[in-house]
Amino acid sequence: MNSNLPLFIGLRYIRSKRRNGFVSFISLLSFIAMALGVMALILVLSVMNGFDREIRERILNVVSHGAIVNESGITDWQALGHQALGDVEVQAFAPFIEGYGLLSSDTASQGVLIHGIDPAWEKLVSPIDEHMLIGELALLQPSEYGIVLGNMLARSLGVIRGDRVVLSLPELNVTPAGIFPRYKRFHVLGVFQVGAQVDSGMAFVHYSDAQKLYRMGGQVSGVQLRVSDPYQIEPVAERLRASLPEGLVVKTWTSEMGNLFQAIEMEKKVVGLMLAAIIAVAAFNIVASLTLMVADKRRDIAVLRTLGAESHTVSRIFTVQGSAVGFLGVLTGAALGCLLAWTIGDLVSWLERIVGFQVFDPTVYFISELPSRLMWQDVALISSLGLVLSILATLYPAYRAGKVLPAEALRYDH
Repeated sequence: MNSNLPLFIGLRYIRSKRRNGFVSFISLLSFIAMALGVMALILVLSVMNGFDREIRERILNVVSHGAIVNESGITDWQALGHQALGDVEVQAFAPFIEGYGLLSSDTASQGVLIHGIDPAWEKLVSPIDEHMLIGELALLQPSEYGIVLGNMLARSLGVIRGDRVVLSLPELNVTPAGIFPRYKRFHVLGVFQVGAQVDSGMAFVHYSDAQKLYRMGGQVSGVQLRVSDPYQIEPVAERLRASLPEGLVVKTWTSEMGNLFQAIEMEKKVVGLMLAAIIAVAAFNIVASLTLMVADKRRDIAVLRTLGAESHTVSRIFTVQGSAVGFLGVLTGAALGCLLAWTIGDLVSWLERIVGFQVFDPTVYFISELPSRLMWQDVALISSLGLVLSILATLYPAYRAGKVLPAEALRYDH
């Protein structure tokens, strides 16, 4: 009975009506603050995880998982690709040429990354052909100087399929008549959209045309690779670096986009710490409510002590009470947070239809609905944080309750 006494009395104090309504109000605020803090933290981290996933998936729609490159160019790219296929994780390869240029139309100009590809090989390593709005990659043929533009790039240049654009290269031609920039006219064969920033700064041409433009002869910049699991590309890259000849560099999509994902991860940590402050405030409210509760229950404490209850038994009563408030707040907040994380996309879409206002403009944010990805490790970490802070918040008030002297408490009780 003595072992269950703190649990019994502590839970009874939570349900009982109190003479001091202010103490009840502070306890209610503690519960609400803890629930809101846990809910907000789960929801915000889920949304940030959703954005991170969307960015990764959309980048992988146009960026290869990995690439083997050589600054001086690669001649026998097929032999190099077949050598890479010797790794069990590598599934396909394709040649590519990369270069920069300035695309100009009748109304605008914009710098772009030119990606020279072979359409027949490119479909083995990239799903970009599935994201064509107009035309298809197969229309790119050697010596025809066709080009496929990203949707935002085509919109900023004001061109559609069939229009012509001029590609100016960062090189000069020296002739007897003077010095002139190198340029070439292309006709637009298609438009793609993957829903990421590459839509506004990348264009595809046939790699044989790119070889002529960048004076590479029969060489290519490198070989693109597709692996079975793009999120585990680094171990594959390490094995390839160990087996390939010197002079060849193995790049991965994670290293190329490393700064972007590091920024996202840092932002997630900072936002998490800021929202964790709400949970800390709730823990301080538990300290305040228990301190007031100890003052309000001095007579009850004295009676328990005179009946033989030890100081640690009294301390555990208030530890149980404060922990129970925190536990209920964490449980409620976790349930609401998970529910909102699962339904936030549909909820935002419903609100947009009701108010007639679009929260995320697809032309600006590349998304039409709020992404969310609930990760159970985040839920477990946040819930554990709430529970630990709740228990720690009870230690000092519970210690003070155990130090109440029965004679002193009853002497001044009226």
